[in-house]
Amino acid sequence: MENERVTVVARMRAKPGMQDLVKLILQQLVAETRTEAGCLTYDAHQSATDPDLFLFYETWENRDFLERHSETSHIEAFRRQAADFLAEPSEITIWEKLD
Repeated sequence: MENERVTVVARMRAKPGMQDLVKLILQQLVAETRTEAGCLTYDAHQSATDPDLFLFYETWENRDFLERHSETSHIEAFRRQAADFLAEPSEITIWEKLD
């Protein structure tokens, strides 16, 4: 449904040797995004077995807030620069909770 909570899982892989830079960039995204209206959860994770692999787990009040998030200056800047430090495009999936 349009007005229900939505969860996003985003997976990304750093270019070899760029894990520390990606980690810093993602930590900054977390700090900026957590202040946005409608953001319930916004957590970044680094794989315990593959340090190049990162994952975001996000929960938004609804799709409208998620769409606004995707239009923020910090997300647009991340998209513009991602090819410089990511080995491949991010894999982003959107989930709705089962009741």
